[in-house]
Amino acid sequence: MMLCVLFIAAFAAAARASDVLEFTDDDFDSKIGDHDLILVEFFAPWCGHCKRLAPEYEAAATRLKGIVPLAKVDCTANSNVCGKYGVSGYPTLKIFRDGEDSGGYDGPRTADGIVSHLKKQAGPASVELKSEAEFEKFIGGRDASVVGFFADGGSVAQGEFLKAASALRESYRFGHTNVEDLLKKHDDDGEGIVLFRPPLLSNKFEDSSVKFTEDKFTSAKIKKFIQDNIFGICPHMTDDNKDQLKGKDLLVAYYDVDYEKNPKGSNYWRNRVMKVAKSFLDQGKKLSFAVANKNSFSHDVSELGLDGSSGELPLVGIRTAKGDKYVMKEEFSRDGKTLEKFLQDYFDGNLKRYLKSEPIPENNDGPVKVIVAENFDSIVNDESKDVLIEFYAPWCGHCKSLEPKYKELGEKLSGDPNIVIAKMDATANDVPSQYEVRGFPTIYFSPAGQKQNPKKYEVCVFDLIFFF
Repeated sequence: MMLCVLFIAAFAAAARASDVLEFTDDDFDSKIGDHDLILVEFFAPWCGHCKRLAPEYEAAATRLKGIVPLAKVDCTANSNVCGKYGVSGYPTLKIFRDGEDSGGYDGPRTADGIVSHLKKQAGPASVELKSEAEFEKFIGGRDASVVGFFADGGSVAQGEFLKAASALRESYRFGHTNVEDLLKKHDDDGEGIVLFRPPLLSNKFEDSSVKFTEDKFTSAKIKKFIQDNIFGICPHMTDDNKDQLKGKDLLVAYYDVDYEKNPKGSNYWRNRVMKVAKSFLDQGKKLSFAVANKNSFSHDVSELGLDGSSGELPLVGIRTAKGDKYVMKEEFSRDGKTLEKFLQDYFDGNLKRYLKSEPIPENNDGPVKVIVAENFDSIVNDESKDVLIEFYAPWCGHCKSLEPKYKELGEKLSGDPNIVIAKMDATANDVPSQYEVRGFPTIYFSPAGQKQNPKKYEVCVFDLIFFF
């Protein structure tokens, strides 16, 4: 019996064991330097987003055990270290290298995404290529490759290249070589940098490789060269590179892109996009282009009000860096004429912005104002009002639990004409880009006179009464 009890106790202890390290104010500085590379989550126990991240973070820590450690800091009990690293919201994830803050983690927040992202961070930022075979294999991959050719492995130029590689390692692939035969074949000057585009995306509209042409090798110039040229005229947008592409004014053609099973068909439509794109880019027009699989990006397609099941023709939309959306309503023609007209109208300012919105409510006199995309500006962006807005989803259990409390808050504050309590179904309406909604409910405060800087809240609704 005693053995059974001991076994159960041992089993329970093992079940409770976590692969996530815990740091405090007292030991953070001494422990963080023990690791070449480590991911740290700064959290608060009451934070809903932190609770949702917890099982994914734990699973990632287990899978990365012995490769990259994961740690966490409870900021409600360890305010000194959280203040030191400027933590202002939860969860905040930061990467540390050799005890130094290397910057915020901006990768996926699923176990698979964290594992994939951190494996890229582990090991050297640039792979040493020691033979022609290694070189050919490296540049023959699915993604673009940046290769440095240096006669002297200890040169300043190689040092600057490696610094750039370290800074951009999350996003791009780097290799370098000091092999004389490779230098003779690919670089006549004894040192140079060449960006090689993926062979699968080879086309007649642009060169398959681009050479760094600056006189001086500095990490800043190398980084700019890469960021200016890495994608070319029209890259294939994927889950891995979407974040680098989406921060700019971007046209995407969505169709059955599949470079594994149908590279020829994938390039058929891409080449037609590129032909039209190049004609506008050659005129000095500013717009980025991409193609993407319409099933992989079904959410984006839906957000543009397009039907992803409508056949083989590409579906085209533009999303600007500000979040404005424009949709090509005519069918994509094989000669590219409809795309050409759509782009001309866009650059001439003749397109109407697409807005996904529920109808404006006829009666909106309740204690909680109903916001839709069409009335967002007139209510939430009213510069004379302080506005508290809840972004919710109809199916969200937490939102349903919050509803009576939120309504009560609206009733308590209804006598103040300068305060508006509001809610918006974020699944049925476009949410402005300055409001980041990753889960439900998400609450923001939009102060009077500061509408471009809404503040996100992770506190009890009734705590806000004291704020007001």
